[in-house]
Amino acid sequence: MKELKIKELRKLNEQDLNRKLTELKLELMKEIGNIKIKKTQKNTKRIRVLKTGIARILTILNERKVGGKK
Repeated sequence: MKELKIKELRKLNEQDLNRKLTELKLELMKEIGNIKIKKTQKNTKRIRVLKTGIARILTILNERKVGGKK
């Protein structure tokens, strides 16, 4: 999974951002679940990229809600 860029995310509308957020959260849950059942080894880089992507999307959504950048 490649890292999500802020500039690319800011171009998306709110509906697309919410869809992307749901996808990332699902991927993160799957990754953590696989680690817990010891199906795969811990991949810290992938988990970090997923968490960073989620945080970036939430930041953009909150900025728009408050009335910041669109």
